[in-house]
Amino acid sequence: MTPEQLPVEQYEDQLVEKVTRLTAMMSPFNAPAVEVFRSPVSHYRMRAEFRVWHEGDDLYHIIFDQQTHERIRIDRFPAASELINQLMPRLIGALRDNQTLRFKLFQIDYLSTTSNQIVVSLLYHRKLDAAWQQAAETLRDTLRSEGFDLHLIGRATKTKIVLDQDFVDERLQVDGQEMIYRQVENSFTQPNAAINIKMLEWALDSTRHARGDLLELYCGNGNFSLALARNFRRVLATEIAKPSVASAQFNIAVNQIDNVQIIRMAAEEFTQAMNGVRSFNRLEGINLQSYECETIFVDPPRSGLDADTVAMVQGYPHILYISCNPQTLCENLATLSATHQITRLALFDQFPYTHHMECGVLLRRR
Repeated sequence: MTPEQLPVEQYEDQLVEKVTRLTAMMSPFNAPAVEVFRSPVSHYRMRAEFRVWHEGDDLYHIIFDQQTHERIRIDRFPAASELINQLMPRLIGALRDNQTLRFKLFQIDYLSTTSNQIVVSLLYHRKLDAAWQQAAETLRDTLRSEGFDLHLIGRATKTKIVLDQDFVDERLQVDGQEMIYRQVENSFTQPNAAINIKMLEWALDSTRHARGDLLELYCGNGNFSLALARNFRRVLATEIAKPSVASAQFNIAVNQIDNVQIIRMAAEEFTQAMNGVRSFNRLEGINLQSYECETIFVDPPRSGLDADTVAMVQGYPHILYISCNPQTLCENLATLSATHQITRLALFDQFPYTHHMECGVLLRRR
């Protein structure tokens, strides 16, 4: 099976295996039955990255097999969105015939949306000059004339040339309401838009009757914060990455949400502030004591929550935890289960045809 052929006929068996594996992992914590959220079987990835291979006059996308390290030519990639697949051959064809744009080009990154916007980054092992920019502008204009809502970026060592903008604006229908999310090139975004919607709606349903305010750690561009705002009086959210914070602030404004406050802090720093270990100028003017948070939401990186943050999280009656690594989630649950009981468990098939699982748990204080 090649990357140009998805094993669609194996999807059901693979999903059953994931449900079985997650159930076994959660059995020590007396978790309820898994709620399963299926992915589309094709065109589910909204972003993709490919190396570029030069072979004489030819030029094409490749990926490397992780096991054999074999170089595999990619002319179509059915895991990626239809928009990416439509653009791939047209873009590579234009680059193949343009020496200025193809010279020492080694990678192409695509970030697309369900709203048919796409940003493409061309990565080079050379300095980009005025001739490159002029050729890139011509390529952009040509592709736009063919109907692609395209934004083009050039990257090289210590260089980033943005022709227009380095972001796209995604529009998602979440529980009957349209949400707009700015997504910046080279920043984290949810890769599977259909599953992202299901995660947001599950989180909304899980907090439907919540009271008071919400505290969120690792909020990114406000993906969950803004959707969940309708269920809470106020939302206080933290994020350390500057581009994500800027996107979150834009998303708050464009969605006309007035009860979300974003703080640029790492989760570990916020834990120190809450515990009185350190004071931060970034918290000036924010009265943490005025928040009545009965629910905390966390969506940490693969490493999970550090020990101090786990201890802080235990102080909240309700914990909503989205995990991209069930192994580190279980490590955190070994501590959290002493004070909290899992009341809901969900599997979100963010990455079909892979071993990876995304899951969510709702915990209530015992």
